[in-house]
Amino acid sequence: MVQPAGSNCWPSLQKAVAAPITREVIRRLEFLIRVGLPYLTLDRQADTLSGGELQRVRLATSIGSGLVGVCYVLDEPSIGLHPADHDRLLGCLRELQTQGNTVVVVEHDEATMRAADFLVDIGPQAGKKGGNIISQGSPAEVMKDRNSLTGKYLNGTLRVTQPEVRRTPKRGQQIVIKNVTTHNLKAVTAAFPLGLLIGSSGVSGSGKSSLVNDTLFPALSGKLGLVGNRPGPFRGLTGAGLID
Repeated sequence: MVQPAGSNCWPSLQKAVAAPITREVIRRLEFLIRVGLPYLTLDRQADTLSGGELQRVRLATSIGSGLVGVCYVLDEPSIGLHPADHDRLLGCLRELQTQGNTVVVVEHDEATMRAADFLVDIGPQAGKKGGNIISQGSPAEVMKDRNSLTGKYLNGTLRVTQPEVRRTPKRGQQIVIKNVTTHNLKAVTAAFPLGLLIGSSGVSGSGKSSLVNDTLFPALSGKLGLVGNRPGPFRGLTGAGLID
């Protein structure tokens, strides 16, 4: 901005114009810190964020707007979140509600259902066997309803069983990617045994997607002659010849 000669009013005018904008930016940055994202840099592209990170950034926008009387509808916001991050997510949803809004969540997560003020259980099963309201009320009321499949899992009558037998890795049958430094990974070397169902776990932003989606998958695609994105930086890949 060019300041007219002999005028000293611009600094105060600039401060007056910038004040509400600065206040809003600081408010949203403070929220990102509260939900565990202080490590994100402002020049980080959105398509490099993990699912959990992106979900909380979007919630920051909603909470930071300060709107009231709004109905927010969220479809499975806990997807991609480690259990350690659930409390932060629930805190965000509760903050939206206490600001004077309504929050409707479609969810399978037990912690989210238990934290709800009101549950609507639809079923009794899926597809053609669904489409009915089975139970509704507080979580405690749904848990007492014998017709509710959700209630039976919440009250402990039914449980998800663990496999009695698990497969073990075969010697030499593995893919190894070495010294990966994509995004926040610090020279990680990881082995992925073949012929198994493998899980990559960790809190939101710990590097799961960076390792698997952004490095391992495109690196393997390149070795197999497929067209794909350029992988993140790494120094070695072995075992690609064992797969098709």
